[in-house]
Amino acid sequence: MKESKQYTQKKELRQSKIRARNSLSEEERQRKSASISEKIASSEVYKKAKTVLIYRAVKGEAQLEALETMPESEGKRLAYPLCISDSRMIALIPQDEYAWEKGRFGIMEPVRRLSCEVEPEEIDLVICPCTVFDENCGRMGMGAGFYDRYLEKCVNAYIAAAAFEVQKTRLVPMESWDKPMDMVFTEKRVYIRHHHEDRGRSLL
Repeated sequence: MKESKQYTQKKELRQSKIRARNSLSEEERQRKSASISEKIASSEVYKKAKTVLIYRAVKGEAQLEALETMPESEGKRLAYPLCISDSRMIALIPQDEYAWEKGRFGIMEPVRRLSCEVEPEEIDLVICPCTVFDENCGRMGMGAGFYDRYLEKCVNAYIAAAAFEVQKTRLVPMESWDKPMDMVFTEKRVYIRHHHEDRGRSLL
């Protein structure tokens, strides 16, 4: 019964913060997304990373496309997620602008046969989409667990999320399998998790 209450609380919190980010006007979303992208690009973790897993935004998510053309991204390998089953996600580097198609969730996804697959161990930095976060970098996604399962394999990566300030809550209810972020980038500031692992410190 306790688990059921926790599940309901998480679902309600997720829905309220999705509504909050969806309430931003398109102009606000673009302006705030640009600020988030600038904060990511100017961070030490991004500057030092060679291979970065980012994402193409869907609906009200923070948009990171600006990173693709920033000078700080020159020479980096930018990979994108592709869900290949109900539980499995891989990272792909599209080879050209034709290596994209709309996936089952309405998200623009890389076409597998026109992309290079990247092993999770090769990734230096992951930027996750986010529905809810807190000051100590707790994160909630959409609830399917794709990132939580994939991040377990990213043993050499610094893990971050991109979100708008309206998505912040006092405390994200975390399950044992939920992966806390090392960092959360918003349009206003960068949140850094206390007591994160040494692998993250080496990039700070």
